Amino acid sequence: MRQHSASFKGNKAVLPAKPCAVCGRPMSWRRAWSRHWAEVKYCSDACRRKKAPRD
Repeated sequence: MRQHSASFKGNKAVLPAKPCAVCGRPMSWRRAWSRHWAEVKYCSDACRRKKAPRD
């Protein structure tokens, strides 16, 4: 059986969230992003493609 954080207990409302850099929709923390949550900026591949080009 897996052990979760004591505060999680299946309630996604207690997980960290931040807005997508392109569309502004809130992104909830995902287990796949756990190692690089600080670098996650886009909610989807579509938003990643729409990002502003670097000058």
